[in-house]
Amino acid sequence: MNKAVTDGLVLMPPAFEAGLNLWSREDGRPGQGSWANQPNAAFVPADQDFGGCLEIQKTAATTKLRCFQQIPCQPGMYLRVTARVKCLSGALPEVRIAGYAAAANGSNVAAAVQTGPSVALPGYGQVVTVSAIIGSGNRGGVGMVWGTAPVYGHLGIDLTGPNGGIVRIDDITVEDVTGVFLRNMLTWVDVRDYGARGDGVADDTAAFVAADQAAGQGQRSVLVSAGTYRLTGNVTFASDVRFEGTVTMPDTARLACTRNFDMNTYTAAFGSEETGFRKAVQALFAFTDHAELDLSGRRIALAAPVDVAALAGLTNYQVRRVIRNGQLEAVAGAAWTPAVTTSVATYATSQPTRLTAVANVANILPGSLVTGTGVGREVYVRSVNVAGGTVELSQPLFAAAGTRTFTFQRFRYLVDLSGFENLGRLELRSLDFDCGGIASGLMLPRIGLALQVEQCNFSRPRDRGITSTGTGCQGFMLDRCNFLSNEQDVVVQDRTTIALNVNANDAKIRGNRIVRFATFAVMAGTGHMLIGNHFFQGDNTTDGTRRAGVVLTTTNVKTLFTGNYIDNSFIEWSNEHDANPAFSSGFSFGGLTITGNIFTVNDVASHFRWIVVTPRGAGHYLHGLSVTDNVFRTLNGNIDRVEKVDDTFATLDGGRCRVVEFAQNAFHGVSQITVSPLVIQHDQASVADTWTVEAGPFMPFGGWARNVTGLVAEGAITNASNVTQWAMPNVLTERGAAKTQVQLRWPAAVKGRVLATVRCDNPI
Repeated sequence: MNKAVTDGLVLMPPAFEAGLNLWSREDGRPGQGSWANQPNAAFVPADQDFGGCLEIQKTAATTKLRCFQQIPCQPGMYLRVTARVKCLSGALPEVRIAGYAAAANGSNVAAAVQTGPSVALPGYGQVVTVSAIIGSGNRGGVGMVWGTAPVYGHLGIDLTGPNGGIVRIDDITVEDVTGVFLRNMLTWVDVRDYGARGDGVADDTAAFVAADQAAGQGQRSVLVSAGTYRLTGNVTFASDVRFEGTVTMPDTARLACTRNFDMNTYTAAFGSEETGFRKAVQALFAFTDHAELDLSGRRIALAAPVDVAALAGLTNYQVRRVIRNGQLEAVAGAAWTPAVTTSVATYATSQPTRLTAVANVANILPGSLVTGTGVGREVYVRSVNVAGGTVELSQPLFAAAGTRTFTFQRFRYLVDLSGFENLGRLELRSLDFDCGGIASGLMLPRIGLALQVEQCNFSRPRDRGITSTGTGCQGFMLDRCNFLSNEQDVVVQDRTTIALNVNANDAKIRGNRIVRFATFAVMAGTGHMLIGNHFFQGDNTTDGTRRAGVVLTTTNVKTLFTGNYIDNSFIEWSNEHDANPAFSSGFSFGGLTITGNIFTVNDVASHFRWIVVTPRGAGHYLHGLSVTDNVFRTLNGNIDRVEKVDDTFATLDGGRCRVVEFAQNAFHGVSQITVSPLVIQHDQASVADTWTVEAGPFMPFGGWARNVTGLVAEGAITNASNVTQWAMPNVLTERGAAKTQVQLRWPAAVKGRVLATVRCDNPI
C-alpha cells in the first residue's frame, strides 16, 4: 500500500536546493520565520557525503527545522521520516525527528506525540541516520502516534543538547510505509503466505493448517485467495475463513469451517452448491462443534441422491443434528431412475419377515418396495443376504405363503438416510424438497428414534414423499409440512404416489397439508397421533373413485385422529401386515379414536364411505372404537352411509364387538346415519305381546343389536281396550336373520310408544 501512488498524495518535502524559504525555523505554520537569510544557516551545494545539504549552527536550546509544506495524514497511513546528519565542529548536539501535528483548522493537536527519540551525534564527520514512523495507530515500531485528529503535519527535525555545534543535514525524506504494517492491520492471513500453491496439483493441506494456526494466534481470519487448492486430508478451520479460490478434496476428506459453518461458505469453498452441500453435510456429522447446518436460503441443484451415511462414513449416530433453511432441487439424469428387479422367492409364515431362495438376490437393493400377490402396501426390503439368498422385509406378508414372483423397486431420494443402521435426533426444518417429478423426497434410516421433519415442502415426488424401510420412524415427528403431488391431473384410481409410510410406533403427524396423492399415509405400528392435518385426494370426475387417505395396517392401533380435515378420501383400517391375518388370540381391531374431525367429499357415487375396516382374515371384531363429535358432509349428491366393512377377504364378527361408541356426529348429505348407542323410537299401533325393534340400519359396520341399556315408555302403554298397562317387557337381543333386531316381550298384548337404547357392542 502506498498512498503516494494509489491516492496521488504528495508526501516528500522540498529539497533544500529549492530554497531555504520553504523551511521553517519554528513550527512550519504560515507566517512563521524561515531559514532563508539566517546568519547561522546556509545551503551547501556540494558535500562529500550528502551532495546538496543544509548547514546550521546550533544557537538555541531546541533548534527546529520544519517544512512549510503540509504533509497529509490519514487514519491507517504510516509515514517514515528520515534525516541524515553529521557534525563538523563545536559541541556535539543530539538530533530527533519532529513535527507539528495540525488539525483541519491548523491548530496543534497536543495529544499527538510530536517528537521522536533523540540520537547523540558520536563524533565529527560521522553520518548518523535518524528516523521515526508517524501514524494514527499505536502499533509496534510507531514512534510518533498521532491518532486520527491530525489531517496534516509540518515535518522535520530538532537539534537539542549543547549549543555551538555546526551540523550538516541531508534532504529530509518522507515515505509511506503503511505496507510494513499491512499484515498486522488486516484481519486475515492468506494461505499462500504459508506455502499454498493454489495450482490444483500440489498438496496444500499443510499450508491450510498453518494459516489457520497463525490466524488463531492473532485472532484473525483466513483468506483462501484466488486459485484451486488441492487438499488430500481433513482440514479444520478454527478461525473464520473466506474463500476467493476453491478447494478440491477426496470424498472421504472433511472440511470443517467451525466459525462460519453455513451453506454460503461451503458453496464458495467448492465452487459448487451441490458439492458444497455434500461436504457441509459430511462435516455436520463428523464435527461436534456445530449441531446445525444453515443452507442460507439457497437453492441446491442435485444431480444424484445424497447418501448421508456414505458422506459421513458412519452407520450409527445418536447426536442431535439439524439441517434447515434451503431448497433441494432434483436435476434430471440417470441417477434418479429407480432400479427394478423381478425375482422368484419363497415365503413361509414361520419366518414372517424373510424371503428365502431368492433368485437374482444380488440384484435386489436394500430399500426396495416389494410388490406381488399377497403383499400389503408399503412393504420394503430392509436388508439383503447375498450369500444366504435371503431378503429381510419391513413387514410380514398377509397372503404370500409358498413360492411366487415378486417385484422389487428401489426409488431414488433427494436425501437418503438408509445407509444409517441407527440414526437418532436428526431434525430437518424449513427445507423445500423440490422433486420435480424426477426424484422421491426423503428415505429414513433403517433404525432411528425421534427424527423430526418440520415446516418442509415436498413438491412433486416421483414415487414417494417420505419412506421408512425399517424402524427409523420410531417416534417420528412430522409437523406443518406441505405435500404436493406430481399427479394433480391424474384420476384417483391411476395414481401411484404415496406421501408417507410408517413401520414403527408413536408417530406424531401434525398440521400437515397433503394434495392429491394416491394415499397420504400407510401407517403400520401403534401409538400414532394424527392431529390437525388436511389431506384431500379428489379429482374432477363425476361419481369418481376415491382411495384411502390414511391406511392403518395394525389391528390394535391405540391411535387417534383429532381435528383433521379428511377431504375426498377415507380412513382404512386393515391388518395387511400380518402373516397370519385370521384372528386366533390377542387383540382384534381396537384402540382407535376418531374425534373432532371434518369429513367431506364431492362428486362421488353413493357407495362411497369415509371409514372402512378391511379384515384380511376371519374371526375379527371391534374392541375399543370411538367415533365422536365429527362432521360428515357431502357435496353434489348423497352417499348411503359413512362407514362399512370391506369384506373382500373376510368380514367382522358382530357377536364379539366390545366398547364401540359412534355418537354425537353431524351428518349432512348422508342417507343413513350411524349411531351406537342408539336411542330409537318404536311405535306399536296394534296390540301385540312381542314388539320387534329394527336397529340394523343405524348400527356401525353392520353390527348386531347386542344390548339394550335403556327402555322408556313415552305415554301410556295400553291394551286393546285402551286401558293403561303397568307391566314391563323383557328384552331379547340379536333377533332376526341379520341379528339386528330387538324384541320386547310383554305379559299381554299391548300397544304404544317406547324409546329403546340399543348398542352394537358389549359396553364392558
